[in-house]
Amino acid sequence: MSEAGRVPSPAAPPEVAAAAPDERKGKEPEREKLPPIVSAGAGATAGLDRGSKGQISTFSSFVSTVNQKKEAAENRSSPTHLVFPNIKNVRDLPPICLDVRQKQRISTEASSSEMKAPVLPEPVLPNQPKTMKDFQEDTEKAKSSGDWKAVHDFYLTTFDSFPELNAAFKKDATTSFNTIEDSGINAKFVNAVYDALLNTPQDIQKTVLKGIINSLLREWKGPRTKDDLRAYFILLQNPQFNNTSTYVIYAHLLRQIATLVEADHHFLVHWFKKLSQKRFKQLVERLLQFISLRLFPAKPEEFPPITKCSWWIPSASKVLSLLNTANSLVHPPLIPYTDFYNSTLDHIDLMEEYHTWQSFGNSHRFSFCQYPFVISIAAKKIIIQRDSEQQMISIARQSLVDKVSRRQRPDMNMLFLNMKLTRKRADLKKKLKVTFVGEAGLDMGGLTKEWFLLLIRQIFHPDYGMFTYHKDSHCHWFSSFKCDNYSEFRLVGILMGLAVYNSITLDIRFPPCCYKKLLSPPIIPSDQSTPVGICSVTTDDLCQIMPELAHGLSELLSYEGNVEEDFYSTFQVFQEEFGIIKSYNLKPGGDKIPVTNQNRKEYVQLYVDFLLNKSIYKQFAAFYYGFHSVCASNALMLLRPEEVEILVCGSPELDMHALQRSTQYDGYAKTDLTIRYFWDVVLGFPLDLQKKLLHFTTGSDRVPVGGMADLNFKISKNETSTNWLPVAHTCFNQLCLPPYKSKKDLKQKLIIGISNSEGFGLE
Repeated sequence: MSEAGRVPSPAAPPEVAAAAPDERKGKEPEREKLPPIVSAGAGATAGLDRGSKGQISTFSSFVSTVNQKKEAAENRSSPTHLVFPNIKNVRDLPPICLDVRQKQRISTEASSSEMKAPVLPEPVLPNQPKTMKDFQEDTEKAKSSGDWKAVHDFYLTTFDSFPELNAAFKKDATTSFNTIEDSGINAKFVNAVYDALLNTPQDIQKTVLKGIINSLLREWKGPRTKDDLRAYFILLQNPQFNNTSTYVIYAHLLRQIATLVEADHHFLVHWFKKLSQKRFKQLVERLLQFISLRLFPAKPEEFPPITKCSWWIPSASKVLSLLNTANSLVHPPLIPYTDFYNSTLDHIDLMEEYHTWQSFGNSHRFSFCQYPFVISIAAKKIIIQRDSEQQMISIARQSLVDKVSRRQRPDMNMLFLNMKLTRKRADLKKKLKVTFVGEAGLDMGGLTKEWFLLLIRQIFHPDYGMFTYHKDSHCHWFSSFKCDNYSEFRLVGILMGLAVYNSITLDIRFPPCCYKKLLSPPIIPSDQSTPVGICSVTTDDLCQIMPELAHGLSELLSYEGNVEEDFYSTFQVFQEEFGIIKSYNLKPGGDKIPVTNQNRKEYVQLYVDFLLNKSIYKQFAAFYYGFHSVCASNALMLLRPEEVEILVCGSPELDMHALQRSTQYDGYAKTDLTIRYFWDVVLGFPLDLQKKLLHFTTGSDRVPVGGMADLNFKISKNETSTNWLPVAHTCFNQLCLPPYKSKKDLKQKLIIGISNSEGFGLE
């Protein structure tokens, strides 16, 4: 894989690009004295030269080699001169995405609108008389007359420098914008200019790219201003960067943005979140495509040698992380977190990436594991499985060595966690093997799955009192009842860990908050006194479990009357335990502190924290330690809470057409009339009946990480009377279907079967 992150950057740039349009030499006589921008060598211009064949034509008319001026540029005594940083500086930047190895992460709260960002100087801008209406009128006239001079002049002036960009697109050139929440940019005007750009003649498009090169050259000297950030923000949205012939320029833009200081990144993050969903998604897709094509170029000769541009992928990943952070600050997010997945990474050596990250962390060497949001859940599952397999092999090998060293005869059962035999914690890392007492047969996966289904069904039964089922949210939550021994909760955690470890999908319903707590922290802390399973919670988390109570608390927050007089509440919580009402103070002396309009936010926060954290701390801590005793892997640090949920109980997204394509048949052919009836009926089912069918045949209404194909779903012919209902063998994801003679009869029998079975079949 990614040699992109392995090769150190060259000590000195072999080529530098400089450009100065002849018509502007008089305006800027100092252009030739600019410090050089690193080029990617001969291949940099080679990709641009190919544009004449249908994309963007050659830049040789304005890109020239100025190596002979490099020494003079480097010897300048100007205190504002900046040397183009090398790749190490790019990699050493603290990722603004979730830093998966460091405890101190960049807090999204720290980048709120109240953040004390350094005040950057606001330079005097050139006059820019054109308005969006003027530009649109000029464009329409050019289309009808064929005279593009006015439009050409606009693009030539606007993209010539960062000050010109700001003059063109700032809402008010005379106003200083000191808040990170407002970029001060006229987004509609920017969009109009870029939307029109790709439909202009080639010379105009070349002019824009030429101006960008000159602008980037200038930016390596002089102090940063807020207008520089606005210019980066504007340039990043240029649709020309979808074209691979512009990737050299795009890469340098990304590198300059990636190497900005953290405070500048916070400005960009908050500006990104103000973009429309369409524009935001375009930025993300452009960056993902850039990474994919650098990893697997369709035409390798299009790009510079990998040794010349090892910084391309780290720079793009860094900028992508800014967008990911911006997306996480918006509720609901602008795009689903899955839109950041790069499926191309499924085809690289993921374990090499993982081991590099394990060895070097977030410094010295690049790894995609530093930016786990781009790794798909399918790829993460592979990493976890292989890491688990390596641990399994290690534990099994040690068991065998111990047996031989004691001169005892090896037994193959010692290589498995046999639930009938084991009492040792270390054995939990062995491959799970299930034996039902009194039943013959080898466990080829079916018995293991059936064992999990039966056990989970019993554990969550209301009679045990370990979990409370909430009908409004259709999920289970931990009982807050106090007890002397919490080992049962540890057992449930172990079972859930074993399911993940052995790639078994469980039919359980925990709220998303549970998985957020399970990753708090993602690895067991070395200090045993460190609290575990404690995370920041809000009324949104409570709503996923107790929607009615969450609604009541929200009503309290928005109540316009006198809270103290009308509600007459104190900082207390009342809970029923075994028929006895008990009270708990939410803070010291809470029973004497009234809830008022002024302190109601604190009351609601403490109330939610008590219900989801403090009241169940011992129960959840035992559950946490049980889960992590099996899944003690750094690979968990790569996961989002939502991804842990998918690994445990599958995805709720159903694709019945994909199930149809992957289904196997025994006794039937896919062209048989009964099978055609079956799929006509199933594909016409509403979602709730499709879920019931899946639950009936597999024991869960969710889909494994690998999709429907991973179910290995099979339809077998049941040579019985057509008066019988269908039968399912959940341990093998098998549906036994009698040869019904009509679609109506099949539909009727199937609905009866799947609606009255609880998932274990009628046998």
